[in-house]
Order: sequence, then structure tokens, then C-alpha cells
Amino acid sequence: MKVSAKTEYACLAMLELAAHYGSNEPVRIRTIADEHGIPSRFLVQILLQLKGAGYVASTRGASGGYQLVKPPDEVSLGEVMTVIEGQDAEVSNTSSNSPTARVLKETWREVAQVEYDTLRSITFAELVGRIHRQSENMFYI
Repeated sequence: MKVSAKTEYACLAMLELAAHYGSNEPVRIRTIADEHGIPSRFLVQILLQLKGAGYVASTRGASGGYQLVKPPDEVSLGEVMTVIEGQDAEVSNTSSNSPTARVLKETWREVAQVEYDTLRSITFAELVGRIHRQSENMFYI
């Protein structure tokens, strides 16, 4: 599975916003950018795209930033990936239309569907929970 940098950055930003969901304090772009090494200008474009899709809202001003509009348990990885990447492109670009090529192409579509279904089943609330569990299990020497 290939994930573009843009999609990864969008998911990182959504995870940060999900972790702060319910705090009523917006998360600053600079905070997300610095924490994850994302270029601020690129992050602004990504957040505007997510805002246009209705996943985040922005607050202007000195204490401004971004917040999730929907609860993290109602937003999946698959949804965010679709917003950023658009609908899946054609799985195979082979020019062959032989029975063998058609079977292979259909198999790629089936695999892509399973992948997409899995991504749609993973919510940002679940991922935040995984982060918390991982942090609790860390030992320092």
C-alpha cells in the first residue's frame, strides 16, 4: 500500500486534533507542524482541504487554530484518505484485455476493496487509544 506524504500529513494532523478533541481549545498549525516535521505551508493547504470537506473548523486570532468538527470515533482513516487523494484511481493500467489480464485486474480490485474497507473501519478515536496504550507501555532506563 502506498500512502502519499500529503495523506500521511493529513492523518497526523487529524490524530493531533483527535487527541485534543473536547478541550475546546484549537490546536495551532505551528504545534502540529513542529511536532511532526510537516512544512507549515503544506499543512495549511491540507487543513483547508479537510475544512472544505467538513472534518475540521478553524478559529482565527491569537489563540486560533483548528479543531475537529466530528467526534474522532465518527471519522475513519479511509474517509480522510478519500478526501486527500480522491476516489481510487484505476487499479491496473494494462492495455491487455485478455482473460488472464481481466482476472488479474479483478483480483487487484478485490484486494483494493478489502484494503479500503479496513481503512474505513479504523477510526481516529481508536488510533488515539493505541497511542495512549503505547505511551503507557514505554519504559525508560
